[in-house]
Amino acid sequence: MTGLGALITRDVRIAWASGGVVNALAFFLLVTILFPFAVGPDTALLARIGGGAIWAAALLAALMPVERLVGPDAESGVLDQLSVRGFSMPVVAAAKIVAHWISFGPPLLLATVIAAGLLGLSTQTLGMVELGLLIGTPGLAALAVATAALVTGLRGAGSVAGLVMLPLAVPLLIFGAGSIDGGVGALKLLGAVSLMLVAGAPFVAGAAMRGTLD
Repeated sequence: MTGLGALITRDVRIAWASGGVVNALAFFLLVTILFPFAVGPDTALLARIGGGAIWAAALLAALMPVERLVGPDAESGVLDQLSVRGFSMPVVAAAKIVAHWISFGPPLLLATVIAAGLLGLSTQTLGMVELGLLIGTPGLAALAVATAALVTGLRGAGSVAGLVMLPLAVPLLIFGAGSIDGGVGALKLLGAVSLMLVAGAPFVAGAAMRGTLD
């Protein structure tokens, strides 16, 4: 447990030190700032579609740090050292998922409050958006790590990651946006998809990471 905690702490520290978290949050807020300019000053329209815009921005922001989640450790030999020390790759992948969510999820939830103010969302709508993101962001983190592991070592990994991750994240986006109107069924489906990703991603990512070992 101590070893797993050390892996999580290390990845969280790297995420903040590299500026990846700040860049992702800045991108998230930039999208929500620009969105009203594209739609226009219609307050009622912004309030109606603002929650979906926040979900789309969160998905794109989650994609930004994908290249640094696994690739640098594979290139520097960190994964080889962890394997030599007895860590299984699915366990390493699970630690990376937890670390990615800790460094990305809570700050995103806080930034959503600012985004909701920019889009004129009501308190009730904001509450549903926050609840949906709380349920869905672990799935986004798991999908990001699995995608990062799958594209590690490929040329143009960032572009390939977008092609891999975005289609797989569509269910999260659909059910997350659908839950804003108070749909309990959509929240349950969002939770089921997020749980499935969290449960399966460590094994997918672990298998891909084993392929990068020398």
